Amino acid sequence: MLNSIAILGRPNVGKSSLFNKLTKTRNAIVSDFSGLTKDRNFGYATIKDKQYLVIDTGGVGSEITEFSEAITQQALIAAEDSGLILLLIDGSQELTSDDINLYQFIRKMNKNFFVVLNKIDIKKRSNAKEDLIKLGSEDILEISAEHSRGINELQAFISQQFFDEQDIVEKENLQGTKIAVIGRPNAGKSTFINQFTKQDRLIVSDVPGTTIDSIHVPFIFNGDDFTFIDTAGIRKKYKQSHAVEYFSYIRAMHAVDESDIVLMIIDASDGIVDQDLRILNLIRGYGKPVVVALNKIDELNANHLTNLKETKKFQNSALNDLILVEISALHKRGFKKLFNTIAKVDKLAKTKFSTGKLNKLLLKFTNSTNTPSISGRQIKMRYIHFGGIHPTKFIIHSNFSNKIPSNYKRFLINSFREELNLNGVELSLIFKKGDNPFEGKKNELSTRQIKKKKRLIKHIKKSKK
Repeated sequence: MLNSIAILGRPNVGKSSLFNKLTKTRNAIVSDFSGLTKDRNFGYATIKDKQYLVIDTGGVGSEITEFSEAITQQALIAAEDSGLILLLIDGSQELTSDDINLYQFIRKMNKNFFVVLNKIDIKKRSNAKEDLIKLGSEDILEISAEHSRGINELQAFISQQFFDEQDIVEKENLQGTKIAVIGRPNAGKSTFINQFTKQDRLIVSDVPGTTIDSIHVPFIFNGDDFTFIDTAGIRKKYKQSHAVEYFSYIRAMHAVDESDIVLMIIDASDGIVDQDLRILNLIRGYGKPVVVALNKIDELNANHLTNLKETKKFQNSALNDLILVEISALHKRGFKKLFNTIAKVDKLAKTKFSTGKLNKLLLKFTNSTNTPSISGRQIKMRYIHFGGIHPTKFIIHSNFSNKIPSNYKRFLINSFREELNLNGVELSLIFKKGDNPFEGKKNELSTRQIKKKKRLIKHIKKSKK
């Protein structure tokens, strides 16, 4: 069993900073704006060769917001599921009623917990430590998460709490195949993950932009390990928007980069819009395989669905070579087909194709059409071999490395995609020019050739006279 640690506290006390410091990542957004973290976020900390699951939570406080009740619920679930609770308090400020209420609530849970005073680097000090001692707190550690002060002492303290625990599970095995879930705001990404994993890990709301951070949700399906990465919805003008929203976009793209496969969720009730196509182009630039899910299909009747598929945007080239699966996240429709498709595309994207098979296909394609010429010289394809994944790369050795006509490249890509059934898999062709073995070498004449050359020169000189 993996040891788990939950970080709790009121808003803006530095929980996400501590989470990032312990996990040695930047998976949680850190900002002066309070209330950015809403859902539970998972990460892994390695302390003295042992691994711990760290859970970042949203701020618990008396401030009433649209999400406050759900944020509190998520934080308390994390506390209940963990083996150790870190109650983080801002040491630069006096204790608030929220700090005291949360402290007393956690004490009643009969869980292993201790208090961590953060922001001790700030010159302005408070009486928070003395007040906590009066409340009966014995274990108080002082740190600065931002400047790494006291982090080593905190890690040592954590390792002591689990000294008799065994069977630490490797991080890679726990995370398994990573699936980044991408889409516009309010497309149903969090609803889908909650329904698929059968746990209320993510806050769901009709308000677009509820998810700000990228949230990792590990789960097991058919005995295999997977991790969904829920991301913030990408708006049309994210670059001109609030700094937090732009950083959320950066986090979403980072999630795509670290994932094995991308699940693009489109709100079918809105149809295919320009922003969906822009997001698809952004994703495909990373070379990862993509599966598209048309969500909220329950809101469309047969005629609306037919009209949707006949629109120009639905038939856009960005969607042509992708697999589209119809689902309803709310009613759990199409989940089995979708996940079977994801597993199939992921397997294809990791397949290493043999050189013999690729060369047979290349010969077939080049014989089926006239090979174009460059500057009067016909392109000659010598041989092809596999070059890597994400994207799948085929390296073709020919007499030209550049200036290959784009339409011919597209013909070869489409041909390989069709023959190898690579729908949803990004395919890249790289042309390499063969080296000339005599390049740079001077042609040396034999003794007989030298004598013949001299006789010819002598003969030419005589004839000129």
